[in-house]
Amino acid sequence: MKLRAPAVPLITIDPYFNIWSMNNQLNEDVTRHWTGKQHRLTGILKVDGECSTFMGCSEFNAMKQEKLEIDALSTKYVFTTEKVELTVTFLSPLLVDQLDLCSRPVSYIHTAIRSIDGNQHSYSIQLIADDELCLDQKGQSDTDFSFGETDLFSWGRVGNVKQDLLNRSGDDLRIDWGYLYLAAKKDNSSTIQLTQISSEETTDTASGRLQLTIDCPEASSAEALIAIAYDDIKSIEYFGEHLDSLWKTDKTPDILAAISAALNEYSEVFDCCKQFSQTLYQNAEKCGGYKYAELLSLAYRQAVAAHKLCAGPDGEVLFISKECFSNGCAATVDVTYPSAPLFLLYNPELVKGMLRPVLKYAASPDWPYDFAPHDAGQYPLLNGQVYGENKLKYQMPVEECGNVLILMAAISTVEKDISFALEHWTLLEKWAEYLIKTGMDPENQLCTDDFAGHLAHNCNLSIKAIMGITGYSLMLQMKGDHEQAKSYKAKAKEMADQWLVKAANEDGTYRLAFDQEGSFSMKYNLVWDKIWGTEIFDLSKFETELASYIKRSNAYGMPLDNREDYTKSDWLVWCATLMDAKTDFEKMIAPLYDAYHTSQSRVPMTDWYFTSTAKMRGFQNRTVQGGLFIRILLEEGICKVEE
Repeated sequence: MKLRAPAVPLITIDPYFNIWSMNNQLNEDVTRHWTGKQHRLTGILKVDGECSTFMGCSEFNAMKQEKLEIDALSTKYVFTTEKVELTVTFLSPLLVDQLDLCSRPVSYIHTAIRSIDGNQHSYSIQLIADDELCLDQKGQSDTDFSFGETDLFSWGRVGNVKQDLLNRSGDDLRIDWGYLYLAAKKDNSSTIQLTQISSEETTDTASGRLQLTIDCPEASSAEALIAIAYDDIKSIEYFGEHLDSLWKTDKTPDILAAISAALNEYSEVFDCCKQFSQTLYQNAEKCGGYKYAELLSLAYRQAVAAHKLCAGPDGEVLFISKECFSNGCAATVDVTYPSAPLFLLYNPELVKGMLRPVLKYAASPDWPYDFAPHDAGQYPLLNGQVYGENKLKYQMPVEECGNVLILMAAISTVEKDISFALEHWTLLEKWAEYLIKTGMDPENQLCTDDFAGHLAHNCNLSIKAIMGITGYSLMLQMKGDHEQAKSYKAKAKEMADQWLVKAANEDGTYRLAFDQEGSFSMKYNLVWDKIWGTEIFDLSKFETELASYIKRSNAYGMPLDNREDYTKSDWLVWCATLMDAKTDFEKMIAPLYDAYHTSQSRVPMTDWYFTSTAKMRGFQNRTVQGGLFIRILLEEGICKVEE
C-alpha cells in the first residue's frame, strides 16, 4: 500500500475490542483504542538474551521497521536487528459472508523470525497486555488475573473484579466488563508462559499486566501463533433483554471453545482472508484505480468493526452500529444508509440486521411520530431513540423515511426477494405517503449532515425523498401491485421534473436550497437513480453539475456545500460515482486519497474533514466508510432493476 494510513488497524473486532497504531512506526508510540485512549499492547523480541521492542514502548531499544503492508483484513510489519528479521501479522477475519467467523471475538497475531546473519539463535517473543484493555480508564477498579491450558493452547485472562454487565452507554467509553484473553498455540519446540506482571505506573487499585512469553530453542527460524480475544459475556441490551454475540453457538459455546476453533482453523482462515482481500483490491482497482483500491482496503475493517453482531430474541441477525465520536447512538438509520454499499455487496443480511432495531422500535407504541426514527438507543443499550431527546425540532423526518425506503428497495433488488420488506409493509407504506406529502420541498429540518444545522428547501434532501418514493414503487412492482407501482413511479417522476426547474442555477448547476440562487451542494442522493437504472431524473441534465464538482475541489476534495470548507468522504465518493468516466471518478477521489495520506489527524479514517488542510473536523472510526464501496456496487450491477 502506497497510502500512508492515518492510523493502522491491529485488532478490529467490535466498537470495544478495537486497537490501532496511530503512528508510522508500530514501536514509536503505545497502541490505542480507536478513541485515542491508551490500550497498550507491548511486543518484545529477545535474541540470544538481548531484548528489543517491536510494538509499543518499553525500556528496550526499538527494532528497525522495514515494511508495513495493509490489506482489507490483515496488517503486516517487518522488523530487523543485526541478527534477525521479524515479521508480525495481525489478522482480524471479518469475512461478512461467514457470520460465525465474523462475530467471533478472536484476532490473530502471527510472528515469524529468521536469522539474517547466517547463524542460529535462541528466540523469545513477549506480548504484554495492560489491564486497561478491560477498563474504561486505567486504575478505575481492581483487576483479576487467571491462567489455564488445554491440549492445544495455554491461556491467561484479565478482567475487572466488578463485573457489571452493560452498565452504561456513551460515545467516548471503553468496555469495563468481560475478560481479555491471550493464548498461544502449543508446538513441540517452544515453551509458553503466562504471568501477571506489575503495571508501569502506580495506581490506587490492584492492577497489572498480562504477559505472554514464548521461548524457542536455538534455530535459524521460529514461528508462533497467538490469539487475542475478548469475552464480553453479554453484548447488547435490546429493549430490556441482554443479548449474546452471534458466535455463541453449540459449536463454540464459550470463549475457550472459540479460541480453540480459531487456532485450529488459522491456516484455512488466513487463506480465505487473503483471497478476499486480493479480490476486493482487484475489483476496486478495475473500476476506480489503485488509489480507490487502497482506500477500500483501509476502510474495510473499520466499517465492519464499528458494529456488533448479535443474535436477537428470536435468533434473528442484529448488526448494531455505533456512531463513533458523533454521539454514540446505536443502529442509526442515517449511518446505516451511507455504510450500506459494502454490506449490500457482500452480505445484505447485515443491512437487514442494521435496520431491525429501528423497525422494531418504530412499530411500537413508544415511537410517537408518523415518520421514521433516527436510532434505537445509545451503544450498547438499545431501548429506544435517544437523539435530540425525541423532540420534534431535532428529528430528521424526510431523511430517515427516505433512507429506510431506499435501503429496503436496495435489499429487495439485490436479493430479488421482497419478503423482508413485506414484514414491515405497514411502516413502509406510511413513510412513502409521508414523503409524497412533505418531501418535494422540505420544511426547515435536519438531515444526515446535521452538523451543518437546520435547512429549509434542501435540494439534496428533496432528491432523497424522490428516491425513497422510487424505491417504494420498485417494491410495489416486486410485490405484484403493478398499478400502484406505476402511480408511485409517476409521482416520483413528476417531482423530479419539478425539482429540475426549482433547483436550477443560471449556470447549469443546481442549488443547495431551492430559495438560494447561486448556491451549491453535493447531490449524492441522486446516485440511486443511476444504480437502479430507474431514469426518474434525466441524468444528462447533471453534466454541468458534475463537472463543477471537480472544478470546485480544493487540495483535499470538494466541500460539502457552499457554507463551509469541510467535506464528507462518503458523499464525495457517491458524487464521484455519478461520473461515467473512470478518469473523472479518479480525479474526484484523488484529493480524498491525498487527505488521508497527508493529514495531521492521526486517527482511524475520519469522514468529516477540512478540504483546505485535511485536518479532521470531527468523527473518526465510523461505519460510514462502507459507503466508499458504492462504485463497485454500481459496477457489479446487483442493484439494477430488472425490466
